Amino acid sequence: MKSSRRTFLITSLGVAGVASTLALSRQAFADAPKVTEADPTAQALGYKEDATKVDKAKYAKYAAGEDCGNCSFYQGKATDAFGGCPMFGGKQVSNKGWCSAYNKKA
Repeated sequence: MKSSRRTFLITSLGVAGVASTLALSRQAFADAPKVTEADPTAQALGYKEDATKVDKAKYAKYAAGEDCGNCSFYQGKATDAFGGCPMFGGKQVSNKGWCSAYNKKA
């Protein structure tokens, strides 16, 4: 009986530790800074927080309807206003934004 109780306690502590780590990771992700258009990487990639304001003369590959929310790199949910992006070191980009690294989700 004692070993069952010990096993239960050890397992419970392990599960609680994993759950708290996941909760902290989600909180850290939610607290990640948002990319600004003044950011050097944003400027290099032509990032705009509002895709409708992309300079179409400079970025001819841009097509209406392309935005971070439907890019394969976007790490947020479709309903999130902002989500992480590996192109910007995990910083958050606007769901409605765009940059030249855009790659349509499959």
